Amino acid sequence: MYLHLGQETVVRQSDIIGIFDMDKSTISKHSRQFLADAQKGGRVFNVSDDLPKTYVVCVDREGTETVYISQISSATLRRRAEFIKSLSNILPEKQGSFR
Repeated sequence: MYLHLGQETVVRQSDIIGIFDMDKSTISKHSRQFLADAQKGGRVFNVSDDLPKTYVVCVDREGTETVYISQISSATLRRRAEFIKSLSNILPEKQGSFR
């Protein structure tokens, strides 16, 4: 299943490592350094035209780490992810799905 992060950006839920509140997590120097290194490496994508509230860390099947900056709150993204997960428990599995 996929999670909509804002604008026209969706990511596979299985690729998500963490959803972090921008204000609370960037207090730590380690978080700030992580974001700075990701930015220098060209792995940060801003999917927001508004004030950023959240960053989402993803790792794809090849092991490539990507950080998405979103204007959607971390609480809302977590609720969306939980809702989608509950749907996947209800919906029957289809052959050849993108999991």
